Amino acid sequence: MQKTEKNSDSGLLSHLNEAQRAAVAFCDGPSLVIAGAGSGKTRVLTYKIAYLLEQGLPPYYILALTFTNKAAREMKSRIADLVGEKRARRLWMGTFHSIFARILRSEAEAIGFQSNFTIFDSSDSNNLVRLIIKEMELDDKQYRPGVVHGQISRAKNSLITPAMYAANTEIIQYDRMAKRPQLFEIYQRYQSRLRSGNSMDFDDLLMYTNILFRDHKEVLEKYRNQFQYILVDEYQDTNFAQHLIVKQLADAHHRVCVVGDDAQSIYSFRGANIDNILKFKSNFPGTQIFKLEQNYRSTRNIVNAANSLIKKNSEQIFKNVFSENEEGEKIEIRSAFSDFEEALIVSNKIARMRLEKYAGYNDFAILYRTNAQSRAFEEALRKNNIPYRIYGGLSFYQRKEIKDIISYFRLIVNPNDEEAFRRIINYPTRGIGAVTVAKITSTAQRHNVSLWQVVTAPLEYNLDVNTGTAKKLEGFYSLIQGFIDKNETMNAFELAQEIIKNSGIAKEAYDDMTPEGMSRAQNMQELLNAMNEFVETQQEQGEENIRLADFLSEVSLLTDQDTDNEADNERVTLMTVHSAKGLEFDHVFVVGLEEDLFPSAMAKSEIRGLEEERRLFYVAITRAKKSCTITYAKSRFRNGQTNPATPSRFLKDIDSSYIEGGENDFITRTAPADDFWGSMREQRLQNTMSNHTITPKRVVPVQRVASSTPLSKEAQELEVGHIIEHERFGRGVVTSIEMSGNDRRAFVEFESAGKKQLLLKFAKFSIVE
Repeated sequence: MQKTEKNSDSGLLSHLNEAQRAAVAFCDGPSLVIAGAGSGKTRVLTYKIAYLLEQGLPPYYILALTFTNKAAREMKSRIADLVGEKRARRLWMGTFHSIFARILRSEAEAIGFQSNFTIFDSSDSNNLVRLIIKEMELDDKQYRPGVVHGQISRAKNSLITPAMYAANTEIIQYDRMAKRPQLFEIYQRYQSRLRSGNSMDFDDLLMYTNILFRDHKEVLEKYRNQFQYILVDEYQDTNFAQHLIVKQLADAHHRVCVVGDDAQSIYSFRGANIDNILKFKSNFPGTQIFKLEQNYRSTRNIVNAANSLIKKNSEQIFKNVFSENEEGEKIEIRSAFSDFEEALIVSNKIARMRLEKYAGYNDFAILYRTNAQSRAFEEALRKNNIPYRIYGGLSFYQRKEIKDIISYFRLIVNPNDEEAFRRIINYPTRGIGAVTVAKITSTAQRHNVSLWQVVTAPLEYNLDVNTGTAKKLEGFYSLIQGFIDKNETMNAFELAQEIIKNSGIAKEAYDDMTPEGMSRAQNMQELLNAMNEFVETQQEQGEENIRLADFLSEVSLLTDQDTDNEADNERVTLMTVHSAKGLEFDHVFVVGLEEDLFPSAMAKSEIRGLEEERRLFYVAITRAKKSCTITYAKSRFRNGQTNPATPSRFLKDIDSSYIEGGENDFITRTAPADDFWGSMREQRLQNTMSNHTITPKRVVPVQRVASSTPLSKEAQELEVGHIIEHERFGRGVVTSIEMSGNDRRAFVEFESAGKKQLLLKFAKFSIVE
């Protein structure tokens, strides 16, 4: 295909800046377009396809590959606006999977399939794996279907067939060490069953396309001739199988254009290989590189701060991203004394900014490293009556693993709760199937009693089950009754730990080492964090016996969605940074910037993992258009206790000239909240004291009175006017101290948490001054 200039005729190129224009107009060979954040990547792809059509290339000769159907629809719509819907409709444009499914249907017979093959989704695939594990009489706790399918998926995306898998000593050794030595056989049976059923799973669509092109050169030649120009979006996210397909199709004519940003390569856990974009030039000799460096999204301070961060990575294609927008606000970095206070700081700032900046709730996003972090922010937003949405996921208390555990709590508090009973009677799996539950249900209905009453006395109600099933039901009854008995003596947090441990939930969660499994385990731990906070807060406020029923009452308020107006789309967005890629918001909060959280502890063992975490942080910052606030906590509740947290190393990577206050020594830096306690402290203290008819100069000591629980040294010495640091609430000024029976209570006004009363024998704090 010869390039011809028609700038003056079409006017297409006149709508682009110089860098975009150069990338669009070059059509003679391979090109790599490095598109910095907010630089108009989609615009370049759209205009390049329109430009190719304008030069006379028929639409069916163009192959455009995307990662999402949404991206394909958006691009096709934009192209239709430029060149007309008729031509746009005939483009070969879509996701990798949809395009190659279309090719495989046309060429199915060449690889031994019929053209009407079915495609298994992930649920279908997991069910088939589960069935094979059962047929092989393997322990489904050792061979968890999700884990097994994940390993098979990774093999397919690396183009490892069952035969290659079985012959690979390194993989076999890994499976033996993981105590899954028969995984290769499951893979063989799984693939055999798919083929015999004329079916493919999602990963097969890529693997079989590679096999088709490898083994049938005439078919490969046919599609090489058809696809005279190939374009690929988000090339940094391609895996080995996707890269190889593109290479095979473009190897003859080399008319291929890939667009992406190595600085936004964040999906290695899905198989994405950053080398595909870093080494594109060596894979396609003669590649022309175009760099889109003007950021149209963000202020200059945000762009410069992000640049100073990402330049610390060694593996990258250098570019100088810049913005000609206003200078804007500097990055604000806020520390909190705890993850609890961190959520309050963010929630309070959103409430304030909404008024000060005339911003809508839609303009705000809270980005976190793990889904489990959402819980504290959800609760803080609710307390401030701020509507929110969880993007790409469920609200914390609506997640399956959380609802399962909550169902245990409900059944223990109310054994006649039928919904809770049905949800957990076979969770974790204990061999009590649907048939048995149906028998329990019919028996209960016949005798007009609850399902729990039937299980309590199966002989009395003539429950028709065999001896083996009766023993399993007895085990379930004993388990739940044991928890019911402990509910009389243990607080909610202690009993929750017992339930998660002794029911088998913890083992099931922590045995699953897939990303999804680890996320579920993190969510369970976060539920325990919530319960510990709830118990300690209630104790500090004077309630000593906090039971499961008290926690359930709190949760029912948090999960009640009746007041949400679905027609009102004004909501703060909460999401993981991974989910935020490709999106933008006026005001962004990046939270939890602590070592072992962000960067993740699992990524710190090697340079590549650490650099991907830094790229993830870069993606988070560059979502912001007008302001970016970064927060971290000095302590975080994990594994049943409050642990000190260290600020993330990434904070030091940001040039201090782009940070509010100009400091970046975050290991020793005093919390930014100290600004409040600096110039504002005296005025705040005087106002507070005057409201209680006490002046700062006249601090009144309180008479020491013995309590049934010994007071800490700090609690004994506490006086009105003292400034304290509370483990969860942060800093506050003591406004009054009162006696209630034999107990002493302090009333404290905290900067972030507002007014609180603390029962001093339970309160965890230190006196600052």
